[in-house]
This record gives sequence, structure tokens and C-alpha cells, in this order.
Amino acid sequence: MKKNLLSILILALLVVNVVMTAVMMFTMTGSVKSTTALVGRIAGVLDIELSDGSLEASIPLSETDSYTLEGLTIPLRAVEGEQKINYVTLNVTLYMNIKNKDYGAYGEEMDAYADMIKSEVAEAVGAHTIDELKADAEGIRTEILVRLQKMFDSDFIYRVAFSDTKYM
Repeated sequence: MKKNLLSILILALLVVNVVMTAVMMFTMTGSVKSTTALVGRIAGVLDIELSDGSLEASIPLSETDSYTLEGLTIPLRAVEGEQKINYVTLNVTLYMNIKNKDYGAYGEEMDAYADMIKSEVAEAVGAHTIDELKADAEGIRTEILVRLQKMFDSDFIYRVAFSDTKYM
């Protein structure tokens, strides 16, 4: 008799649990929808995307061109308390969308802008210490991308990549 009573009690608690979960799901759905709408409106006002931030996912490889600056040696900001100046040697590759309206004006003649691009890269990378560069290379690549997009006043460059990075 005790086993049946215990089974009925467990079944009753299970049913109560399912009912409470269903009630919670329906009450939370409305607030989640309104929160999502609010975030969407704020993002619209601020003119930002609610994605992972990568434009590159939407650009096929067939519509991409690249330009590489090889063998850049850049002095890095010194670590506090140290006299030693660190350097980084790296190749920087710029990925460009050939379907962008500004690609024809800038992208096909990147050699003419090479010195300005090197300057922007050197300023962005050189403002960081060796530890910051190792820890947050993605953030520095994003910083370079923003600088170049601002310099060209266009987003035809959609990605910056580092290769052959050597720290000295």
C-alpha cells in the first residue's frame, strides 16, 4: 500500500512540475519577445548589426580579392618597467569584396596606397605591447580593419589577416 501511495505522490508532483514549466514558458515568451524587440530598436537607432559582426560570411570566395603586405617589422609599445623594445614581423593580408562599388576605385590600385596602409597597420599594431598582441590579435585585426575602412571611407576591405608572425 505504501508503494502505491508513494507512486501516486510522485506522479502528482510530476504533473505539477510539468504544469508549472508550461506556465513559466508561456509567461516568459512574451517578455522575451518584447526584450528582443527593444534590443532591435536600440540597435536600429545605433545603426549596428545584431550578428556576429562578420561581413565575410556573406561574401563568397569567388567575389574576394586579396592584397598582402609582406615582411612588415613593427616596434611594439614597451611593457611597463622594461627597457627592452619588442618587435613583431608579420605579413598582413587584406580581403576585398570585388562586387563593392569602391573596389574599382581603390582595390585594383592597392599598390598606390601601400605606404598609407602600412602606416595605419604600424600605428595600430605599434600601440600595443607584445603581450597584448599575443592575447588579442583578433581585436587588433579588427582595429586595423576599422582604421582602413575609415581611411578609404568604404567597406570594400572586409577582413584583415596576419600570417608568418614572429615576435622579437
